[in-house]
Amino acid sequence: MRVVSLVPSLTEAVAATRPEVLVGATDWCTHPAGLDVARVGGTKYPDLDRVLALAPDLVLLNEEENRLADAEALRAAGVPVRVTFPRTVPEALDQLGALVGALGVSVEPSWLRAARRAWAAPPVPEHVRTAVVPVWRRPWVVLGRDTFAGDVLRRLGVANAWADDPERYPRPALDALRARSPELVVLPDEPYRFTADDGPEAFPGVPAALVSGRHLTWYGPSLAEAPALLAAQLASPV
Repeated sequence: MRVVSLVPSLTEAVAATRPEVLVGATDWCTHPAGLDVARVGGTKYPDLDRVLALAPDLVLLNEEENRLADAEALRAAGVPVRVTFPRTVPEALDQLGALVGALGVSVEPSWLRAARRAWAAPPVPEHVRTAVVPVWRRPWVVLGRDTFAGDVLRRLGVANAWADDPERYPRPALDALRARSPELVVLPDEPYRFTADDGPEAFPGVPAALVSGRHLTWYGPSLAEAPALLAAQLASPV
């Protein structure tokens, strides 16, 4: 079996389950460290010629991270594709279980069993805090409705102030973000790399939680660590 992954979190999942079948990944596939496979470009604009040259039996895509045009082009070339799009933690766990099965593994790997245990009873604070969750600035882009990261935060006691917005990733002005009077601003380090010096200053007087973007947005082996790590980061805002 030969698998090319165009989704960083799924690259990590395949590498942790059946590393011998993974033959290609994107330039953004940073985990596991030292991954030694052919690189096929970015998630939005992969080099499809390079993908096809690897003669994959399966290409992994995500409806949000990858383009429909690329999925259609691969299908037209006769390459089977598997498209994921989890919007909740349970959906992510179910889709990962299905992926493991598609890889020919009959017993769930230890990382997936650990992820299921971790999310069965995640740490939740007594007080639910309302937060704005930027994922980009210049312009500001925040989590809106129906997102995987929003569900992760909800399960950890953080209510997204923009969860009822018609858009999944609205672009409100900074004044509009401040006007929601959030109790917390959650600043991940990807896709935009927010830091203690880049982000919190835009929300004076509001505690800012700097969190791991990988653990907030990736669905794969990192899910096993995510509840405890994110809970600790959310509890220690700057």
